[in-house]
Amino acid sequence: MKLQKTIKSEGRISGRGLFGGKEAKVVFRPASEDSGVVFVRIDVPEAVRISAVAPNLAERSRRTTIKKGSVSIETVEHCLAAINALGIDNLIVEVDGSELPAPDCSSAEYFKVLKRAGLVEQAEKHKEFVISEPISITAGDASIYALPYADDGLNITYDLDYASHPGVGRQIFSCRLAPESFEKNLASARTFLLEAEAKQFQARGMGTHVGPRDILVIGPNGPIKNSYRFPDECVRHKIVDLIGDLALVGRGVSGRIVAYKSGHSLNQRLVRKLYEAAEQRERMQKFGTDALLDIRQIAKILPHRYPFLLVDKVVEVEGDTRIKGIKNVSFNEQFFQGHFPGTPIMPGVLIVEAMAQVSGLLFAQRLEHTGKLAVLLSMDGVKLRKAVIPGDQLVLTAETVRLRKRTAQCRCKAMVGDTVVAEAQIKFMLVDDEKV
Repeated sequence: MKLQKTIKSEGRISGRGLFGGKEAKVVFRPASEDSGVVFVRIDVPEAVRISAVAPNLAERSRRTTIKKGSVSIETVEHCLAAINALGIDNLIVEVDGSELPAPDCSSAEYFKVLKRAGLVEQAEKHKEFVISEPISITAGDASIYALPYADDGLNITYDLDYASHPGVGRQIFSCRLAPESFEKNLASARTFLLEAEAKQFQARGMGTHVGPRDILVIGPNGPIKNSYRFPDECVRHKIVDLIGDLALVGRGVSGRIVAYKSGHSLNQRLVRKLYEAAEQRERMQKFGTDALLDIRQIAKILPHRYPFLLVDKVVEVEGDTRIKGIKNVSFNEQFFQGHFPGTPIMPGVLIVEAMAQVSGLLFAQRLEHTGKLAVLLSMDGVKLRKAVIPGDQLVLTAETVRLRKRTAQCRCKAMVGDTVVAEAQIKFMLVDDEKV
């Protein structure tokens, strides 16, 4: 039985962030079983803990960022790649700064520091998600696939196609993730930019402290004022980024990943799907259902009843900051009798109401023992983007923007598959239960 691991002793690393250029200090500390990898921002008035899992991803260009509320930690992928490659399950990463250091723009220094700290096995079983069904994500001509595989562990093939740029060309690399191969073949592969991209970034005020000797800037004839560490260093670094992003599944991944021209955005879409599949499978194994809250539990929290209870189950809850619920849209819904009989479409106002109800369930995590309920106060930025019809499954998410004694505000989204069908900023008044 493979056991969980943490580090034996503390490790430290410091330096300037790649994008922002500000100094940051990082301290790695051992963590207890089943606690996962947790980043802690200590340079804010009250330290903020951010678990390294897919629900905490923030949308950023060309990097991986995690956040909780308004607090974020930028460019975590190189650090996470080293953690993932070493098979570390539980770790505290204290960060004094908003962006992780980027020594030589690779993962090598993170790997060295963590390896030097040493690893120790823990009592609990290592968590692993074995890919059993294919998952594919595409965007334009880029694609990434998660596939079942006969061998154990994580196997990656990346096809980097810069055929139109002679300085890079087309590069393909395959590997099986293991500490030794990562250290030898991947860790030192650096971030790269095409010359035109580097000029655009610096014109926007990003990475102004680095030059071609610090990062691979590639012109028509190859690196400018620099040289490759590997002839195919670019594709190797893409795999490093992918390994870092896959750490956000929150457990080991076993299977095969095949990527073509994929970047952080596409990687993270796959990571979200893998995380959801892993969480669902673990709930099924443990409880016989993928629901954290089923309809009976929901009915104990919300005052709504048929035909106005519009959340069937809750499948994710993260404290009082984020929630995900499901509404299965059936042709038997009462509102389809009149909206519209020949072309049944779920009323947009009810989609917004469903988002408000799942928000109420989120705030109930804080309000459970206060005798208060969240009552709709106002809505801003409401957008209805696509019709919802019988047979659709609405995935409802809400993230807390502000939660105070008498008011609350959250950012809501409704999706069908990968398509956003509605979104809104919703404000609530928190009132005494008996007044409702």
